Amino acid sequence: MQLSTLSLFPFCNFLTLYSLFHLPNPISSLCKTVPKFLHIKASREGESRCYFTLNQGFNRSNKLSRYIVIRSRLSGTGILDATNSLSEIKPSPKFRGVCFYGMTVMAGVLPFGILIVVHPLALIFDPYKTKFYNLIPKLWATASIAPFFDIELEGLENLPPQNAPAVYVSNHQSIIDFYPLLTLGRSFKFIGKNTVFLYPGIGWAMNIVGMIPVKRMDIRSHLEAVRRCMDLVRNGASVFFFPEGTRSKDGKLGDFKKGAFTVAAKTRVPVIPMTLIGTGEIMPAGMEHVVNSGSVKLIIHKPIKGNDPEILRQLARNTILDTLSIEAQKKKRLS
Repeated sequence: MQLSTLSLFPFCNFLTLYSLFHLPNPISSLCKTVPKFLHIKASREGESRCYFTLNQGFNRSNKLSRYIVIRSRLSGTGILDATNSLSEIKPSPKFRGVCFYGMTVMAGVLPFGILIVVHPLALIFDPYKTKFYNLIPKLWATASIAPFFDIELEGLENLPPQNAPAVYVSNHQSIIDFYPLLTLGRSFKFIGKNTVFLYPGIGWAMNIVGMIPVKRMDIRSHLEAVRRCMDLVRNGASVFFFPEGTRSKDGKLGDFKKGAFTVAAKTRVPVIPMTLIGTGEIMPAGMEHVVNSGSVKLIIHKPIKGNDPEILRQLARNTILDTLSIEAQKKKRLS
């Protein structure tokens, strides 16, 4: 991009700065094939400022050549007025996705470094990983998502005491569902696909903090995971399940499997249903390379107690299903 004209009077009150940029034809053609990571928009009092010459063939795309005038005002000190910025920059979802994964890696360097140092001691003094290991994931998750979306928490009063074991369940919409859940700082252990444990770095960290691997479509692996969960709960830890078993691709709540509720019934601990709203819009299932703008709401419901896994399953699913319906109606009324 070539700078054709620049008029600058920085020390005069409210004078106008016009920066005239020329976009040559070769670059115009190139821009059609390169993904746009930043969308820049300029306007003057609600009017877009775009100038071109008719003799350059504006209507023929292969000869498009335009001049864009970006306007701003200058204060008496020569500082640009924030209310009249040169451009409004909106990162695209793909660009935000790249930044998100970069932030996730950077945010994990210090916490996982601490894990390496304290892991031998934790094996001695906290073998079931119920105390120290819930702090590290909370710090990592909070730092990772803070620049990208807000989290609204509702029903925190329904959480059991920190050291009280429980079985937590939630709907599953996106791969980023883990992040808002980890910000609660609870010592629950997730059930994860065994293939994720093979990833360098993250798989090792999941093993250290006590996550439980399970093979899909393998009954023996599922039974072993349930047995390990019951052992953890009996020793004071909490466990977390996505009872749908997989992410919802259309946002609808799937059927709940009995594993989580069997653990709760046999160990006589409460089930804590939670509803996640918004994660599926920020990073839809199957589109893990994008991070859309938006916000997340996490609703913690009242504990459910009982010794019948089927009744617990139905109550938990109905609670989450009703909440999703109510929140969808609220959103529809506001739109």
